[in-house]
Amino acid sequence: MIEAILWDNDGLLLDTESVFFDLTRERFSDCGIELTEAFWSAEYLGNALSSRQIAARLGMDPALVSPLLERRNCDYLERISRNVAVRPDVRETFEALSGTFRFAMVTGSARSQIHIMHSQTGLLDYFEVIVTDDDVEKPKPHPEPYLKALERLGVAPGAALAVEDSLRGFQSAVAAGIACLVVPNRLTRVQRFEGALGVEESVSGLLKHLQGAPRPVESVTTRNTINAIL
Repeated sequence: MIEAILWDNDGLLLDTESVFFDLTRERFSDCGIELTEAFWSAEYLGNALSSRQIAARLGMDPALVSPLLERRNCDYLERISRNVAVRPDVRETFEALSGTFRFAMVTGSARSQIHIMHSQTGLLDYFEVIVTDDDVEKPKPHPEPYLKALERLGVAPGAALAVEDSLRGFQSAVAAGIACLVVPNRLTRVQRFEGALGVEESVSGLLKHLQGAPRPVESVTTRNTINAIL
C-alpha cells in the first residue's frame, strides 16, 4: 500500500534547473567555454559531477573557476528570489493527492534556497518532511537522501513512491528501494531511465499509476506541519 509520495524539487516542481543551467552556461561563455545542454545533462544531471569538476573537464583556467562560480551562485540566488515558475500540472496534481498520501520533498538544494524559491509558491504547506542537501553527507545519486526521508516519515520503501526528473535522482530513489516515476524536463529528456515505474510528460501522469492502488486508512495531517519540522 502506497502511503507516501517523495518528490524531487528542482526541475520537477519548479523550473529552477533550467535557470541554474542557463546562468552557468552564460558564465562559462564569459570565459570562452561552450557548455552544451547535452554535456550538462550527461555529466551534472546524470553522473553527478560538480560545476567545478565540469569546468575542469572543459579546460577552464583553474584561477577563473572560483570567482566564476561565485558570480553564478549570486546570480542564481537573485533570480530565485523573484517569482519562480511552478511547472505545469504540479498544483493540480498536489490538490488531487493531498489528504490521501503523505508528501516529502527530497532535494539536492540547500534549505535556505528552498525557502527562497518557494517564498511565493505556497507548495511547502503540502510537505510533512523536507530533506535537503544540509541533511545528508552523501547527496544523490547515493540513496541517503531518500533513506532519510523514509526514516523521518516512518514508512518502508515499499510504501513509498518517488517522483524524479533526472538520472541521478532516479538512481538515488531506486538504490533506496523505492519505485520511481520519472518526469523529464528540457535538460533530462535525453536520459534513459531503465526500470522506472514509468516516464511521463507531466507530473499529472502520476495519477494513473495510483489508480486502483490501496489507499491509506487515514492520512496524517500534513499541511502547516513543515514549520515545526524546519
